[in-house]
Amino acid sequence: MTDQLGTLLRRLRAEAGLTQEEAAERSKLSVRTIRRLETGTATDHRLGTVNQLADALEVGPEDRQRLAALLAGAAGAPGPDPSVPVTEPLPGPPPPVRGALAEAAEELAREVRRRWQREEEHRRVQDPFPLPVRWRTAPPDLTDHEENIQRLPAGAGAGAPRMDLTGDLRGVAEVYRGVPSGRMVILGRAGSGKSILTIRFLLDQLAAPAPADRVPVIFSIGSWDPTADGLRDWLVDRLLRDHPYLTRRVPSGSTLAAALVDADLVLPVLDGFDEIAEGLRKEALEALNGVSMPLVLTSRRDEFADAVSAARAPLLWAAGVELTDLTLDDLAAYLPRTARPAAHGTGGPGAVWDLVLKELRSGTSRGSVNLARVLSTPLMVVLARTMYSETPELDPAELLDTARFPTAHALEQHLLAGFVPSVYRRRAPDRADRGRPRNWDPARAERWLGYLAHHMARADREQQDLAWWRIGDSLGRSTRLLAVVLVSGLCVAVSGWVVGLFAYQVTSGDMLLVGALMGPTAGLAFGAVHLVIGRFGHRAFEPTQVRLRMPGAGNGIGRRPLRTFAARFTTVLLGGFVIGVGCACALTLDRVFFIELPVTAELVEGTLINMLAFGMIFGSSAGLVFGLLAALEAPLDIASAATPGSLLSSNRATVRRQTLVLAPLLTLTVAFGGRIVVSLLQPLVGPLNWGLDDGLFIGAVGGLGGALSYALSFTAWGQWVTLSRIWLPLTGRLPWDTAAFLEDAYRRGVLRQTGAVYQFRHIRLQHHLGQLFRRSEAGYAPATLRRNVEGWAD
Repeated sequence: MTDQLGTLLRRLRAEAGLTQEEAAERSKLSVRTIRRLETGTATDHRLGTVNQLADALEVGPEDRQRLAALLAGAAGAPGPDPSVPVTEPLPGPPPPVRGALAEAAEELAREVRRRWQREEEHRRVQDPFPLPVRWRTAPPDLTDHEENIQRLPAGAGAGAPRMDLTGDLRGVAEVYRGVPSGRMVILGRAGSGKSILTIRFLLDQLAAPAPADRVPVIFSIGSWDPTADGLRDWLVDRLLRDHPYLTRRVPSGSTLAAALVDADLVLPVLDGFDEIAEGLRKEALEALNGVSMPLVLTSRRDEFADAVSAARAPLLWAAGVELTDLTLDDLAAYLPRTARPAAHGTGGPGAVWDLVLKELRSGTSRGSVNLARVLSTPLMVVLARTMYSETPELDPAELLDTARFPTAHALEQHLLAGFVPSVYRRRAPDRADRGRPRNWDPARAERWLGYLAHHMARADREQQDLAWWRIGDSLGRSTRLLAVVLVSGLCVAVSGWVVGLFAYQVTSGDMLLVGALMGPTAGLAFGAVHLVIGRFGHRAFEPTQVRLRMPGAGNGIGRRPLRTFAARFTTVLLGGFVIGVGCACALTLDRVFFIELPVTAELVEGTLINMLAFGMIFGSSAGLVFGLLAALEAPLDIASAATPGSLLSSNRATVRRQTLVLAPLLTLTVAFGGRIVVSLLQPLVGPLNWGLDDGLFIGAVGGLGGALSYALSFTAWGQWVTLSRIWLPLTGRLPWDTAAFLEDAYRRGVLRQTGAVYQFRHIRLQHHLGQLFRRSEAGYAPATLRRNVEGWAD
């Protein structure tokens, strides 16, 4: 009954043309209450609450009777039978929306289309023409009942004829629009073209003469942990990451991203179900079955079949298609046209492939059988094209050599191994590339890529997203902590020396000693704060999705400055207190070593008082300044849709502005706020000294050193600079200009862009490069696996 009640409420809200936020505003209920009622998670149904919502939706008498009946059934009490059976409405266009939400949906559609058109061009899908990806209807044991797929009402009878979903790349959007439930699963083996198909589906869906109001958005679902995040929350997080302007607030207080998802204006295209950790696939499928939104899901067949078996149910309401292999005719039409005559001499276009194609058609040798099996997927065809059509010195006839490649697996490994050296072969730089390091050494480039691929392999799951702000996580926690201590200590020490030299013109050994002592103690304090944030604030070092703006400068839709200020103040207060304690300890050490004060009870008591005073001064000052900074933050502009490069640039600019604001504000608040704290503490602890000169000196050192330490240790850009631009290149694991290397790898086709992150071109290439790196490391011992008759490792 709970599910039926939620279904009916969703339909009534859709017919009223209201979003959850608008329904909440009319009914004076919270958005959370409406969401719980519609999703069936509310078990304590109250008649008054449902009637209040029914009044807001202007529900008619018949629907009120059905609501009362379902509510009585949910409560376990008898009630009248509903006169009309309740069925899930067909996933037609969502209810119309207006204002900021409609504009956000339109902008999202434009940006999604622009981004994936560029990505399709970059992958050279149309060069010389798209490979003919085809499919057939998936087996019935991997799809739902046909009556459910067609959303037939109860009592319509069983035995509905199966829909014929066969087609090819040119008609994927049309096939989807013929599925009444709006849910479809795309199955295929590794490299069969699922990702290319999703891109074409998205572009065709957006380019249809009468496009659906839902905006199709591709989400790489491999990073989803259904035990930690609900599907809705995970979708919202990914939208915020890849489209920063969606952080703007709507009147109800939620972000535009959340409002778009709640208003059913996003069609999730979930790519890579098989890349979810094996132990989580059952929970993921059950979570997908817990929502009714239209969606498209791609997966390798075997992994999806295992999840269906474990969950004892397919994806509810979902039709299914399964990609088929390429044929010899497909290869004969495609491969010769990829060989450029200028690169291969006068033998005629495509002559380099003549012998290979002749052998494949004969099928008389083991080499031709193995190669035909390998070249049955678009991934392997693209790898073969890259190695042989675009590298004149290589002859594809070597692929038929069974002495070198006795099995199909050996051929696949050869194509994977040859891809990176082929795309990194030396060439003359184009004029547009002048000033950029284009000719990377192939062996070193392969090792750097291997390190990145290895770093993405986790003990619990394998990551697919290569995010620039997460590369430093490849280092151990102790190494990252050591880097924070060293960088923060150096920032504070240098700040002390600079302030003493230029502001006070002090060059005495006392000043050098103060800086030398204050630096390490402050570094340890910053390290302690970093350790706590790293353990309990896992999102603390994500790239900022905001910019600084003056009060009243607009883009503050739904903002609550006081709440934002209070939240940031309380978060920073404790960290500032710890850093103040470190400063007090540094001053005591200076007195002991420079003035040679004896360690007495009075010195210990004074140190404890200073620890309290400095902790309160630094804690309150840092909380006040960072709270003010938070109140000045605004979402990024619509034009700043995230790519890895643009997100890095915008974060660099944001951190620079924050540093320029933080340094003087911290200086002033420590200097003059310290006087207030001292005045409050003196009646309790006795006389305290806080002169103007001392306050300004401590404030200047704390402001400059604290701002630089924050920028380099507590921001995503700072961690990138410290770890990925300095530490890792020093150890030879990455090049010095990591950003240029990643962008170059994207241009060469080794990486692809998915929103704000990179991904390897294919998960098999990622596995191959990671294995190469591990084998090159000293002490690596490969596991001993039994092999089947075809030579595959089981």
